[in-house]
Amino acid sequence: MTSRRARRRIETARRVLAHPGALASTLFLVLTVALAFLAPWVLPLDPLHQELSASLEPPSAQFWFGADELGRDLLARVIYGARTSLVTAGGAVAIAAAVGIPIGLVAGFFGGWRDAVLMRFVDVLLALPNILFAMALIAVLGRSQLAALVAVGITGVPSFARITRAQVLSLRQRDFVLAVEALGGSSSYTMFTTVLPNSLSPILVQVVVLSSVAILLEAALSFLGVGIPPPTPSWGDLLRTGKSFLYEAPTYAVLPGIALTLTILSLDTLGRTLAAVLEDRREVAATPGREEGRT
Repeated sequence: MTSRRARRRIETARRVLAHPGALASTLFLVLTVALAFLAPWVLPLDPLHQELSASLEPPSAQFWFGADELGRDLLARVIYGARTSLVTAGGAVAIAAAVGIPIGLVAGFFGGWRDAVLMRFVDVLLALPNILFAMALIAVLGRSQLAALVAVGITGVPSFARITRAQVLSLRQRDFVLAVEALGGSSSYTMFTTVLPNSLSPILVQVVVLSSVAILLEAALSFLGVGIPPPTPSWGDLLRTGKSFLYEAPTYAVLPGIALTLTILSLDTLGRTLAAVLEDRREVAATPGREEGRT
């Protein structure tokens, strides 16, 4: 069973990467992650080093992306800003999944009053505007990367809960689930070893989609001045400060904006392609004889 699942995952990855857009997006994301976390060894630049004589310096051999108002290297700040965004997004998605998946799993599996109570809680979170809720939470917790990570993560709980619940409801009365229960499997065993593994495909798509949302929300919080505090580099903070020097140093805001846009676009493209491949695979599995007709 394990080898069969591994083969299916490899085949899914192959089909996703067969799409030019998804392949380009994956390469860009791999490059971004590599630069963000290997920057001290690949490009030994200090994002906090100030050289006031180079204030708002245009792109040059010394400053490839130019310099900010304090003479700090913009290339270094964009790269380390990528690390900030990726860490925040990764932590936020982990929090959202850790809270949302169990909620959806319990609500869909047991139904009844548990479903009603848990989904009303989810509806309350869903009704709150993400940006306002995150700002209110940061006001309580204080400005820090941890606070931004928690705030962005909580806003992603409803999406994981609703998707997981929908998948569990579609699987709850399937023969293989009923067979496990008939053989004496406990509720927790059935949920976590039978139902949840068969619900992972849409959850994986949601991980990719929510990563782009988390990066954008973190950048929006920093742009509004309530996100990760300076001097920690952040794409949103670079955009916020750079807009004040748009005429003196256009690259100050434009280059971080391009990096942010390409990252979100890459995650969105990858998520859409993955969703389409998984949907196509599900249709093949549900339609007898279609597999033989495929080339």
